[in-house]
Amino acid sequence: MYIIDSDSSHFSELNSDKKEKKKEAVKKVIASMTVGKDVSALFPDVVNCMQTDNLELKKLVYLYLMNYAKSQPDMAIMAVNTFVKDCEDPNPLIRALAVRTMGCIRVDKITEYLCEPLRKCLKDEDPYVRKTAAVCVAKLYDISSGLVEDQGFLDQLRELLSDSNPMVVANAVAALSEINEGSPSGCPLVEMNASTVNKLLTALNECTEWGQVFILDSLANYSPRDEREAQSICERITPRLAHANAAVVLSAVKVLMKLMEMLSGDQETCTTLGKKLAPPLVTLLSSEPEVQYVALRNINLVVQKRPDILKHEMKVFFVKYNDPIYVKLEKLDIMIRLASQANIAQVLGELKEYATEVDVDFVRKAVRAIGRCAIKVEPSAERCVSTLLDLIQTKVNYVVQEAIVVIKDIFRKYPNKYESIISTLCENLDTLDEPEARASMVWIIGEYAERIDNADELLDSFLEGFQDENAQVQLQLLTAVVKLFLKRPAHTQALVQHVLSLATQDSDNPDLRDRGFIYWRLLSTDPAAAKEVVLADKPLISEETDLLEPTLLDELVCHISSLASVYHKPPAAFVEGRGAGVRKSLPAAANPSAARQTDTAASSESQGTAASTVIPSQESLVGDLLSMDIGGTPVSGPPVATSAAPTVDLLGGGLDVLLGGVSDPPAAPPASTVPGTGTAGLLGDIFGISATPSVYVPSKTCWLPADKAKGLEIWGTFSRRAGNVSMDMTFTNKAMQAMNNFAIQLNKNSFGVVPASGLTLGALQPGQSLETSLPINTQGPVQRMDPLTTLQVAIKNNVEVFYFACQIPLQVLFCEDGQLDKRVFLTTWKDIPAANEVQYSLSDVRGNADIVAARMTQNNIFTIAKRNVEGQDMLYQSLKLTNQIWVLLELKLQPGVSHATLSLKSRAVEVAACVFQAYDTIIRSA
Repeated sequence: MYIIDSDSSHFSELNSDKKEKKKEAVKKVIASMTVGKDVSALFPDVVNCMQTDNLELKKLVYLYLMNYAKSQPDMAIMAVNTFVKDCEDPNPLIRALAVRTMGCIRVDKITEYLCEPLRKCLKDEDPYVRKTAAVCVAKLYDISSGLVEDQGFLDQLRELLSDSNPMVVANAVAALSEINEGSPSGCPLVEMNASTVNKLLTALNECTEWGQVFILDSLANYSPRDEREAQSICERITPRLAHANAAVVLSAVKVLMKLMEMLSGDQETCTTLGKKLAPPLVTLLSSEPEVQYVALRNINLVVQKRPDILKHEMKVFFVKYNDPIYVKLEKLDIMIRLASQANIAQVLGELKEYATEVDVDFVRKAVRAIGRCAIKVEPSAERCVSTLLDLIQTKVNYVVQEAIVVIKDIFRKYPNKYESIISTLCENLDTLDEPEARASMVWIIGEYAERIDNADELLDSFLEGFQDENAQVQLQLLTAVVKLFLKRPAHTQALVQHVLSLATQDSDNPDLRDRGFIYWRLLSTDPAAAKEVVLADKPLISEETDLLEPTLLDELVCHISSLASVYHKPPAAFVEGRGAGVRKSLPAAANPSAARQTDTAASSESQGTAASTVIPSQESLVGDLLSMDIGGTPVSGPPVATSAAPTVDLLGGGLDVLLGGVSDPPAAPPASTVPGTGTAGLLGDIFGISATPSVYVPSKTCWLPADKAKGLEIWGTFSRRAGNVSMDMTFTNKAMQAMNNFAIQLNKNSFGVVPASGLTLGALQPGQSLETSLPINTQGPVQRMDPLTTLQVAIKNNVEVFYFACQIPLQVLFCEDGQLDKRVFLTTWKDIPAANEVQYSLSDVRGNADIVAARMTQNNIFTIAKRNVEGQDMLYQSLKLTNQIWVLLELKLQPGVSHATLSLKSRAVEVAACVFQAYDTIIRSA
């Protein structure tokens, strides 16, 4: 290897007149640089070698420059003239090389000199130079975004989209996509339109495979104006499905999946597209294992979104003996998703075979898959249970344990149907050594204790090693023994006392202790209430327990053919920096009214007295207010009905899920049947639970200062109690004369708020303060205010009429009947257009997801479901305003982090700012 020292003789070769000698010298310099030697001292000599017409030597010198320009910015300026000169060289390869190298040298001083050569290269007669210059614009944007915008390079890039050469078009698209992702605002700097899309589709057929990927990815971000345009794009993209490159195929699938969402009203077109999508996806599974895995992860998303596409292709997902384990597990998952009554016999036969494999992890998954089939395809449940019993008879330890876990779920799905097999399960009790299997068996014994004669003996055998058991098993044992006691109190009193003692006195686990104390209090105070709580009917578990949450699935479908579709996580979860936080979503259906027919929330809106999506616009407010009849009879309406609080499951741990592992949120506690005695009375001495839920009431603020009302000062706030809203006010007389004959009137406002009765306030003597609470309802005339929560008030007394404006906190207008059914929530969320989704960042969030959910429930923001996704707690919530507007919320919380993201969807999206303010206020009120 050539070694460079300080002796000047070693530099002579770089300054030689012979081209070959000079080229060899530069090669040796590059070789030294490649292995990590510092050859920056040779910078001036190497730069001198740029003055050559030898393309190979130029490439070597440019390579050296790119490496050392940042550490030698002042010397790098020496090369600028050569760059500028090379950009006008007759050889297009040299012109392209010069502009490419200038774009790669991230030195601000050189950037200034790059603009003029770049502008010329973007209009160069040679397409190779133009396509290189297009990529250079994206690199320059990364260095100095302001410079690119000021110099008009974005407009030149747009012009290149109409270039006659398809590779220039592809590179222009790639550059524009990169620039859009790098936009600091997250908003695209370059918008797609129908004309541009047509040009891209024309270039699609002629450019290289990676150029096609760039164009398809760009087309995926375009939303057609109508169904006709969407169909036209589909027809022109469909031939890409037959491409040999898997990246092109998956990019085409992504675009078609997005367009199918828009065409969902046209069943015939969607069915035709679905038939065309199946063969290319199947073909991808004949590739090497790594490509198969990527294809399977993407197919998983496609099957969750549109299972009909591959419903007839079950056989291609059957596992082969030589498949790697990661491919086997993915195929298994897709088999379950495609399982139906038509193919269940075929699937079960395969799964039973898989359960005899030698790979333990795969066998476990196969056994669990049989259980999932039983839950998903109800007519096959009996056959699945029979298959599981056959597997239990094999006496293979890990097979038996997995079978017991899934049988527990089958019992939950089909109560009182397959309990005859319990005796067979009990025979294998001694072989269970895994916590999940032991916990499942304990749950079965406790749940069906009345059918198992020796249930007390079986549970007692578990208690012998209680302290050594896993926390999951301990919690199940505690609950199972309490269930047994409630079913057979005469013979199990000692057993329940023993387990309560172990849980409350001998355990360090706070969850176990708390549950033990709750049971102890319930049993000692009101056994009947304990029976209602512990032995309550449990909701049936859902068909699919591991589906992705709908908004996440829609976002991932937009990222098919990228890493996000392999990880099944949004880019923001694993990519930091620019563009990572931009959330993509599928376009709304062109005719969403059909889907909306199933939305019961929408139907309830139509029953309201006020239209939920239209708030009359603001007109002459002052004129209205001044012309009000202050002494008139207040408008009153029917009182708001208070809905009964739902029953709570004090024990938690429910298995009900909402399409993807979402568990039921804790509900509000039931009202006690004994006057003056409630849950708080039973548990308050231990946990300090307040008897009254802490509904947030804002502090009073000064609505009318004394200096503006001739000595009358009014402080006030709004509150909501038992479904009734009131204005709570303090009147203070700071004048020298008494005040009396008080009356109040409210102007038309966004929510129809009017007094429900007159203002009951006696004479107000000088220096005296009086408190009053004015009941109000929302049955009055409606007129849009800005902001929406503005309330204009007129107060009359014996002195004069005074006017002021205040803000009504939106949370007092949240109704008690604002809890949607889970499936209605999902349908409504999907039905509301993506354009109606707004995000808000919350700060200073105190407490975990359960605390936040409980606090919101007290304020009529109801948690429909909760789940954990990659360490993030996600709460799905709903609320209903008094004017029948429904609002759907998604809250993302990171445990231990004080900030959170709140997403809102509503058909009346104008209420978003007020809802966010109310949510923020409630969060901070703790």
